[in-house]
Amino acid sequence: MNRKNYKIAIDGPSGSGKSTLAKNLALKLGFVYVDTGAMYRTVGLYVCRKGVSKDDSDGITSLLPEIDMHLDYIDGVQHVFLKDEDVSCDIRLPHISEYASAVSKIPAVRALLTPVQRRFGEHHSIIMDGRDIGTVVFPDADVKIFLSAPVEERARRRFEELSERGTPEPYEKVLEEMKIRDERDASRDIAPSKPADDAFILDNSGFTSEKTFNTVLSIIKEKIGLE
Repeated sequence: MNRKNYKIAIDGPSGSGKSTLAKNLALKLGFVYVDTGAMYRTVGLYVCRKGVSKDDSDGITSLLPEIDMHLDYIDGVQHVFLKDEDVSCDIRLPHISEYASAVSKIPAVRALLTPVQRRFGEHHSIIMDGRDIGTVVFPDADVKIFLSAPVEERARRRFEELSERGTPEPYEKVLEEMKIRDERDASRDIAPSKPADDAFILDNSGFTSEKTFNTVLSIIKEKIGLE
């Protein structure tokens, strides 16, 4: 490597495959993987458990000082904890996606989490995925990738993922919820989901995970000179 630490930003909407891609790239390159979406999901899970509406910005903000969240890596896999409870599975439940999207538009939530995310890049080469990594968290990232695919294909992927996890939802419901979240994430005032001006935009429609991985790995190697 030409210098000690690299920052790779992987952005994109739900179901674009960014988390799978980022995990595999980190494993291949020996970088630290950080799933920022898991952080927002964890805040959303806490809010849900407290019985606060996902539309109650003031109520959510008042809960933030109570949230004791940390990340740990077990056998190289990121796990998210609320105090001593591993909530890595609970945050993936379908209704928590709605909470995650709702809390992510609240300035106080982003003000809490963005500095935490940035600190991961101070001492390690990292691959971080989310919706505003290349635009807000690391605008100086060495490589910025924005994954995209039509909402119908992304909904199919999420439908299959939920079925494999044993928490199936009707495809039509998954599709409608994804459309709503896309609109919310793209139109929010704070850190809207959009490609950075200097991002590589990859429409991975019809791609296997392997093809997406190989395509992006080639981009990274060319950009930062890895063998």
